[in-house]
Amino acid sequence: MTTVLLIYPFFLPRRDRSVFRFPPLGISYIAAALEQEGHQVHLVDCTFQKRREALQEALAVGADVVGLYCMVTMVDDCLWFADQLRPTSGLLIAGGPLPTCDPLPFLEHFDVVVRGEGERTVCEVLRAWSRGADLAQVPGIVLRNTEGGGAETKPKIIFTPDRPFEADLDVLPPPARHLLPAAAYIRHGRKKNGYSISTVMSTRGCPFRCEFCSNVVFGGSYRERSPGKVVDEVEEVLRLGYDRISFADDVFTMRKERVLTICAEIRRRNLDCRWECLGRVDAFDEQTAREMKNAGCTRIYFGIESGSQPILDQMNKKTTPEEARRAVEIACRAGLQVGAFFILCYPGDTDETVLATLQFAASLPLDYLGLTMPYPLPGTALYDRVRNRITRAWRPEDSLLMSHVLTFDADFSELKMWFAILKGQAEFQIRRRAGIAAPVILGLFRPVTDAVFRKMR
Repeated sequence: MTTVLLIYPFFLPRRDRSVFRFPPLGISYIAAALEQEGHQVHLVDCTFQKRREALQEALAVGADVVGLYCMVTMVDDCLWFADQLRPTSGLLIAGGPLPTCDPLPFLEHFDVVVRGEGERTVCEVLRAWSRGADLAQVPGIVLRNTEGGGAETKPKIIFTPDRPFEADLDVLPPPARHLLPAAAYIRHGRKKNGYSISTVMSTRGCPFRCEFCSNVVFGGSYRERSPGKVVDEVEEVLRLGYDRISFADDVFTMRKERVLTICAEIRRRNLDCRWECLGRVDAFDEQTAREMKNAGCTRIYFGIESGSQPILDQMNKKTTPEEARRAVEIACRAGLQVGAFFILCYPGDTDETVLATLQFAASLPLDYLGLTMPYPLPGTALYDRVRNRITRAWRPEDSLLMSHVLTFDADFSELKMWFAILKGQAEFQIRRRAGIAAPVILGLFRPVTDAVFRKMR
């Protein structure tokens, strides 16, 4: 039996505005797979800790093997942990979205990088390592090796063959939620939002290829868990004391028959369960909306992204503004709250398309509006398109307001992007709160702010 330490190196920002703070599912799935293999697993979720506090907890484990999850927003903390734990660790493993699409920098700090879906791969790495076998025989990893054996040995980077995706998700054990600080997440959620919420993943992957979307871990796959297994996990989350469920699927509404079956199973078990999900505007209809509402769904989020058809085409969204409006209105008629996400000042946008998107967003009957600047994440087609214009890494301390950072040489300045975001949020709040006076206020507010936006660089 090997003692394994897994670390989720995310620290809650001091001024955290996000309503999406959930226990980490990915690393919990890895923990569950390792426990099933018989390993002793410890998990340090840094979300509610300080750096030194988390490091002391990690060092106290005395683990033989340490695995760290990483995405773009966590890279500095991830590498810091690796360097701190190097002297006491027999094997250091990196995994997650960023190591999957850009593994080479991690090999300066780690022994092995796991690419893509990690449950099977990590278990095989540990089996090989514990036997002293050649890790290069394990599919789905990147590692350093040496040629020869003398003083002139040269480091060699080995990419082992890709590992096929797990075809039957039902064979994977559910996330090891007992290793996560559920009480801290419940307290945080109730204090911030009035309710606690945790995630359940009922599918993996997405068959669409939006230019900006990073789906490197699951690639172009789309796989479903059986409805019974999904609702079993919903019950487990409710037993832990959470008030609500957020389905973490890229597109929960992808296949109508599956959604209706999950809704029927929730009702059959008489679960007192409120939940939310993410849908596509072209994969949603009246029946689905009604059944979701009857099964406890309170809100659906749509990634609308733009109100301009040419920009949607540039993004490879395969949707239209008309489909977006129809989906939002269907959800509202069913009694669901609706959230929507838009990307402003996308490469190809002009002043007029940005203003059209803001006006379109303000015209929708939304309960939540997420506006962001574009992020060319490694592994995306957008990153490939602007890679020569990348100017800096994403670091929240570089941001004007601690939540968005412009990372490439764009056609719009960061200040102008921020103005667009704040203008859009102001129009959204006017529409929501001003009642019958909203058209008059917007009629005064919009021309002035439109003119200021056009004059900015």
